[in-house]
Amino acid sequence: MKLIIAIIQPSKLEDVKAALSEVEVVRLTIMDVQGFGRQKGQTEVFRSHEITVNLLRKVQLMIAVNDHFVEPTINAIIKGGRTGSSGEIGDGKIFVVPLEDCIRIRTGERGSEAI
Repeated sequence: MKLIIAIIQPSKLEDVKAALSEVEVVRLTIMDVQGFGRQKGQTEVFRSHEITVNLLRKVQLMIAVNDHFVEPTINAIIKGGRTGSSGEIGDGKIFVVPLEDCIRIRTGERGSEAI
């Protein structure tokens, strides 16, 4: 089992959800997050003052999958989250981490059956 954490552009969320649905990944958690990387923020004008905003809004997806769903899930996130054919800075990141256990609260099932 793996936990896939993806950070994507908010505008790409619906495309990523559609791509995940095509590979039968339908359970995910979505959070609004802020961060910065190579984009280094942006400059805005507020009440005639120039302000540099260092943190940009992103969306974080957390998806627990069984091992045979790891690559299809990653490929779906890339397909839905990439801007254009070759991508752009700020498209996001995908992290894959081992998932030691999963427990379904309702039934008490554990492991891959709980996912």
